[in-house]
Amino acid sequence: MSFETYLRRWRFWPRPPMSTFEQYAPRPLRNDRVPASPALSDPVPRIAIVTPSFNQCNYLGATVASVLAQNYPALSYHVQDAASQDGTVELLESYGPNLSWRSEPDTGQANAINTGFRLAAADCDIMAYLNSDDTLLPGTLSYIAHVFRSRPDIDIVYGQRIFIDGDGMEIGRAVFPTHDARALNYIGYVPQETMFWRRRVWDRIGPIDESFRFVLDWDFMLRAQEAGFQMVRLPRFLGCFRIHAEQKTSAMMDVGLEEMRLLRARHLGHIPTRSETYRAVVPFLARQFAYHWLHRLRILKY
Repeated sequence: MSFETYLRRWRFWPRPPMSTFEQYAPRPLRNDRVPASPALSDPVPRIAIVTPSFNQCNYLGATVASVLAQNYPALSYHVQDAASQDGTVELLESYGPNLSWRSEPDTGQANAINTGFRLAAADCDIMAYLNSDDTLLPGTLSYIAHVFRSRPDIDIVYGQRIFIDGDGMEIGRAVFPTHDARALNYIGYVPQETMFWRRRVWDRIGPIDESFRFVLDWDFMLRAQEAGFQMVRLPRFLGCFRIHAEQKTSAMMDVGLEEMRLLRARHLGHIPTRSETYRAVVPFLARQFAYHWLHRLRILKY
């Protein structure tokens, strides 16, 4: 049973804003409102990003463009495609030397990510993966590099998220409170498209667990947290999560629910009861609800 099913049994509790995708009518995404990033000094941290892809040509172009438009001077960007037959190869060829890519069969998203990092992350300082239907906001990479350089105590970071539809129009936002390590044991709430980590995290706990198809990012975060790495939510919108009919999140819900159950059992040592889960996550969800509406009312700005 999903956590949202638990919540629906408590009639006073509304659906959490972080999982309410269509919050208002589609409107243009205003990239001009993104704050400027601090200037970087040499040597610039080296960032490696991998995009796993399979028959996502309709959205992949926007994903690639959002990365290349960062104009980050020390970027290694690789697309690992699963032998798509929808025009993806032709699209990737059109970028010439601006990115590296391969198109070959794989065993799933996690396998593609791991393969991509083996090919593109040999000498990087910072790592991330961006799915083939999501996008980065302008200035994200420079901002991330600045944070990691100025905060050596931080190992993993993530930020606020914007929901976009299939046409790239904004339809909602998810504003998160500060990181809650306890809640993360029960719900995978971190917006993956905004997450970046230091290479030392990967060297110690990586690679991505290829036995998972749905909760692979949540598992990676939990393993990092259990290893003692410091995770921080940053006060800035960093990426966009695309909502569309073909996405894995919708098509694999049954698989996802089972994997969430297995993951909780693995990291908690038992399958939590409904009341245990409720006690662990409701304080976080209450804070998320407050942060969300403080932002909607323009009291809290990012």
